[in-house]
Amino acid sequence: MPRIAVVGGGIAGAMLAWRLCEVVKGGAVHLFTGEPHRWADASAASGGLTRAFEPDPALCLEAADSLAELQSSPALREWASYRETGSVYLLPGLGPGTAGLVELVRSRIPGSISVLTAEDLSARGTFRGLPEESVAVVEKRAGYVSPNALRDRLLVELARSGASVVDGQVDAVTRDGEVRPAGGVPARFDAVVVAAGAWTQSLLARTGLSDAGLRTKAIQYVLGPSVGTGPSAFVDETSGLYGRAYAEGRVLLGLPTDRWDITPGTAPADPTLTSRILDVAASRIGYRPPAGEVKAVAAVECYHPTGGLSLRPLARGIYTFTGGSGGAGKTVLAASRTAARSLVRSLR
Repeated sequence: MPRIAVVGGGIAGAMLAWRLCEVVKGGAVHLFTGEPHRWADASAASGGLTRAFEPDPALCLEAADSLAELQSSPALREWASYRETGSVYLLPGLGPGTAGLVELVRSRIPGSISVLTAEDLSARGTFRGLPEESVAVVEKRAGYVSPNALRDRLLVELARSGASVVDGQVDAVTRDGEVRPAGGVPARFDAVVVAAGAWTQSLLARTGLSDAGLRTKAIQYVLGPSVGTGPSAFVDETSGLYGRAYAEGRVLLGLPTDRWDITPGTAPADPTLTSRILDVAASRIGYRPPAGEVKAVAAVECYHPTGGLSLRPLARGIYTFTGGSGGAGKTVLAASRTAARSLVRSLR
């Protein structure tokens, strides 16, 4: 039986290890969680928006398949603390492939998706100042998960399946498949998958392994009190604003950042970006929270030039499973299944 190591206990690593246990005996799978990093990683900070529609066809397919599986599995819904809220994805116009992607989602999750015009949205009074040609892809059955809760439950399930779950930081992964835990005994594996998120680059660099173009990037959002009804979970490509309802009567709002090549664990919230998020939220959705009741949250995520969460080979038997386009929770169910099957096939 081949021995497989997954290095990284975020949502991507934990889900991949769990998928591997579906196709090989649990005892063959070893997950190194990367403590203490996972308490400050993107899975812990993620907002967890889960929808089926994505403008990129490959991501849309994986997101639709992931949401369909989530909704069909009571266990996964419970583990992920899934809540169905609906979702709105605003686009500057109806692109040539949008209709096809809408039909793809409709085939996976019937009755969930529709397309509205800017005039339709204005009539609802939810969004303000939208460009005239804007369209909105609306999903009734979208919602959000807690990547942190799902990750923690998967660690429990992995231990129950017989997999080895090793807490503690990993110092290095070598070309010959050796994993070197900090303060522990090195072990060699037939395959090693590095799914350490923002720490992937530095981990590979310690033994001269290529990072295949991975880069780190800061992500930031604000948490504030809910004021009025507001929109459901949404992404607004015409302004960059995204948001959704959060726990305990709060709302989550954010904007994309351009803070690249950030050392993990060293990304304080940018006050200027916090102000800009609130300014855009005020103009686009009329959100004006009371002064002093907003908390900024920052973390570091890992990105790959091609986007998408997938198994990427670096050397013989060495892979990464990280570097998506952000928000890996939307595609991780389908992507991890594909990655696990591909990895096991390569070892036979």
